Amino acid sequence: MSEFSAASTPSTPGALLGLAVKVAREAAATARRMRAEAIGDVQTKSTATDVVTAADKAVERQVIEALQAARPGDGVLGEEYGTTATSAEGAVRWILDPIDGTVNYLYGLPQYAVSLAAELDGVVVAGVVVNAATGDEWTATRGGGAWRGDKQLRGSAPSGLGQALVGTGFGYDARRREHQGRVLAGLITQVRDIRRFGAAALDLCAVAEGTLDGYYEKGLNPWDWAAGGLIATEAGVVVSGLGGAAPGIEMLVAAPPVVHAPLHDALVALDAAGGA
Repeated sequence: MSEFSAASTPSTPGALLGLAVKVAREAAATARRMRAEAIGDVQTKSTATDVVTAADKAVERQVIEALQAARPGDGVLGEEYGTTATSAEGAVRWILDPIDGTVNYLYGLPQYAVSLAAELDGVVVAGVVVNAATGDEWTATRGGGAWRGDKQLRGSAPSGLGQALVGTGFGYDARRREHQGRVLAGLITQVRDIRRFGAAALDLCAVAEGTLDGYYEKGLNPWDWAAGGLIATEAGVVVSGLGGAAPGIEMLVAAPPVVHAPLHDALVALDAAGGA
């Protein structure tokens, strides 16, 4: 029987995180190993710039099979294959991005990650993000803090929005990018500077550890931010949507409290959630 069999993996945040870390590490190793061959088998999704490689699909299949072997009653929401339904009362739903930062992966930029979160009764209770290129790893359990290795994360402490280094991302649709460009042009004079790294999960981990002072993006799906959002929240970062909304596809804003409020208000004024 596997170390992480259904009988030995209770639905506690710590146990779920242990399983998530093991599975995510193995998935990251597969992504690294497959990169050389995967870049020769590229398809497209919504546009020609939204690439999906053979590795995305292979890594997602690997994770689903590992989770189902360990906890057969659980469901999985993944980017490539959608949802597998839960079949047991109190079952966990796993939220997976097999390779967050696929374009970086394609080009060999060391900023792509496996992101895996465990959701119980609609609440994310454990999450791990592994930078597959470097092996760096961030984890969190609800109420248990956020960690990078043995270092607890507590975000940054800038004096305000004007001193904040802010990350963002852009959609693949040209009309959305046009609107996002206008938002960026309006925001860049209000902050220290802007960064665009191309992997939402890693951006959220950067805010959690303080290498970014804030992050915002429109168009994120649950697998983009489920694990990273928990890690940021457990580091004391405020993660929200705009105007009292929950974070989601319309907008996600993550920053320490001193930056979150003015960043939120600037994004509302710039109609960041608008456009295509």
